[in-house]
Amino acid sequence: MAALLQRVDARLTFGPDDGALVASAIAGDGEAFAALVRRYDRPVYHLAYRTLRDAEEARDVAQETFFKAYRSLRTFRPDAKFSTWLFSIAYHACCDRLNRRKRFSGEELPERADSTPGPEHCVIALDEAERLRDAIAQLPEKYRVVVTLYHLQGKQYDEIARVLGLPMGTVKTHLFRAKEQLRRLLGRSMNEAR
Repeated sequence: MAALLQRVDARLTFGPDDGALVASAIAGDGEAFAALVRRYDRPVYHLAYRTLRDAEEARDVAQETFFKAYRSLRTFRPDAKFSTWLFSIAYHACCDRLNRRKRFSGEELPERADSTPGPEHCVIALDEAERLRDAIAQLPEKYRVVVTLYHLQGKQYDEIARVLGLPMGTVKTHLFRAKEQLRRLLGRSMNEAR
């Protein structure tokens, strides 16, 4: 990290000395801190972007960096390089975000505060419904109609038996076999999706 910061420092062009601007900002000169922000805004953003690979997060980190720097100006050592101190703040803010990404990735996503499903759940549900419709369409007609009547229309065994003119035992057998075929079909489509 030190080598990266030295390369960035070497590319920056300086007007008034950073130390003088920091001293003025500590004394209450808002324009002095604004000059520091103008001087380092792009380099801080670029450091954040190269680290995070996300423009929105990089902008957030840049803003957070300058906020933290302003609040901590009194802790800045005058014998240190301001740019190194500032880039260190930015880099640590990036590391914090990367650590949060790791913590909240995959199975570790935080629970939603409300009980309404988020967009990701809706997409998953639509995908599952589509796969189920496709699997039902592949069933033989005698099984497809029983599944449709039982699961999709909520009919009871005796109603299905009357509608189809079949003994109730046959309806139960068709439904059992249909479920077994659906499990195989859906299992196969899950493996193909991977």
